[in-house]
Amino acid sequence: MIYKQQGEKLKFYKLQPDQVLVLGFAAVILTGAFLLMMPVASSDGTVTPFIDCLFTSTSAVCVTGLVTVDTGVHWSLFGQIVIMLLIETGGLGFMTFATMFAILLGRRISLKERLIMQEAYNSFSIQGIVKLALYVMGITFTIEGIGAVLLATQFVPQYGWAKGIYFGIFHAVSAFCNAGFDLIGGFKNLTPYVENAVVSLTIGGLIVIGGIGFAVITELLNYKKSKKLSLHAKVVLSTTAILIVSGAVLFYLFERSNPEAMGNLSPKGKVLASLFASITPRTAGFNTIPTEKMTLAGQFLTIILMFIGASPGSTGGGIKTSTAALLFMTVVAVVHGREDTEIDKKRISKELVYRAIAITLISFSLVMLVTMILCLTQKGTFIQFLYEATSAFGTVGLTLDLTTHLNWFGKLIILLTMYVGRVGVLTIALAFAKKQISAGKNIKYPEDKILVG
Repeated sequence: MIYKQQGEKLKFYKLQPDQVLVLGFAAVILTGAFLLMMPVASSDGTVTPFIDCLFTSTSAVCVTGLVTVDTGVHWSLFGQIVIMLLIETGGLGFMTFATMFAILLGRRISLKERLIMQEAYNSFSIQGIVKLALYVMGITFTIEGIGAVLLATQFVPQYGWAKGIYFGIFHAVSAFCNAGFDLIGGFKNLTPYVENAVVSLTIGGLIVIGGIGFAVITELLNYKKSKKLSLHAKVVLSTTAILIVSGAVLFYLFERSNPEAMGNLSPKGKVLASLFASITPRTAGFNTIPTEKMTLAGQFLTIILMFIGASPGSTGGGIKTSTAALLFMTVVAVVHGREDTEIDKKRISKELVYRAIAITLISFSLVMLVTMILCLTQKGTFIQFLYEATSAFGTVGLTLDLTTHLNWFGKLIILLTMYVGRVGVLTIALAFAKKQISAGKNIKYPEDKILVG
């Protein structure tokens, strides 16, 4: 909402829900950047350059995990807590927290705010949207709490009670929100725990749960009562399972003999590392094997998984699993000569198919554009630039040791890409597009043909 002074009157301007989301995320990012610029936020008490604070804040709010400074070394406890709060806000959405505070203050949630929440959660309707928001917070804190306890069992023996519990909480929040920030230090991420089943499976489980979307989580929790799942939930769960299993198998084949990745691990370690490498591009920047040491095939497979990303209404990015599934089934329909896209004996509207195509093409164009800009302005290899651009767009956070070597312009390009990837390419396009209403909008022009293929 924007107010403009006109004499003694206030003129009220209304923003569309997608515009509120775009500006809301930007406001949270700027607030986080200024908090991180405070001397108390750095471990040595100095002021961190604004570009690094803005980059870190953007990466946290957009739940990405790309960093220009070592999170576990550079930032003080205050700075790390700010980052954790930004991750939680970005993962759940600022409207979720706004709703919680409004309810605590006894204020009624307006229709406008419900529409914004519908846009944020990618919900089909506004019915029960406030209840869903509160349910989401309850689910989130419960799952993060369980994850924190499991991780603390591994961190406490190593770091002591206070630091071990804190590490458990921070990494649980970072994993569930698909952020990928870590406090291990030395840019090692989770590589010291590559053969630790508790850490790998707990972090991997939190990533998957946070990445399937809150609507699907709600359906699964209520499955005993309803005894059914929506088509959306079936598509998300099946696509997620297929990508994780097939990805793990391929990573095992690509990296099992690579001495710099999995070659020196035990059989159990290779299985855990393969499974984790398949899960983390969906879209969390944790890694248990050095990404820059992986084979070219493994790095390219990671790029594909990062581009697909998580699921709608989740804490992750990418074009989303349901979009990829819809495109695949559309191709199947064309190959079989069917007019409509069909999934599980249900017909999908052409509007959704067009939307999926638009999202994919715009996203692909964005990744290619960012890759080209990085090629022109930064030092590195093409695979590094493509990997970095896709990681930023998919809000993943994996890197081939490029992020810390970016100049100020490269950092600016990547943080803008993270922002677009988190808010959504179509959301931003619709937010700034001029929606013109014309009397002839329903006119249908004569049909003609062009050659394709």
